[in-house]
Amino acid sequence: QVQLVESGGGLVQPGGSLRLSCAASGLTFSRYAMNWHRQAPGKGRELVAAITRAGDSSIYADSVKGRFTISRDNAENTVYLQMNNLKPEDTAMYVCQAVNGQENYWGQGTQVTVSS
Repeated sequence: QVQLVESGGGLVQPGGSLRLSCAASGLTFSRYAMNWHRQAPGKGRELVAAITRAGDSSIYADSVKGRFTISRDNAENTVYLQMNNLKPEDTAMYVCQAVNGQENYWGQGTQVTVSS
């Protein structure tokens, strides 16, 4: 079956960096656009970044532009989210999503906490 497994979250101080990974299995990874979402306690889900199937185009939420970078390695079936200059308001559960038309799959998420 399809599995998306996120890793790389943790506790980091403001201004620090983290690199999240989402490893996919059970699907033809290169056929899926990949998204990173986040959800903070008491808030709705927010699309943070998205990348095309070939990795040649990406979009970002205004709140993370210039600080976060999404990338993918289709040979490794993995999508990444490099997060720099982290702020307390980036604290959330980060979840990856694979999308191909009507098909979409979700991971379980990895917690990111930004605090001094």
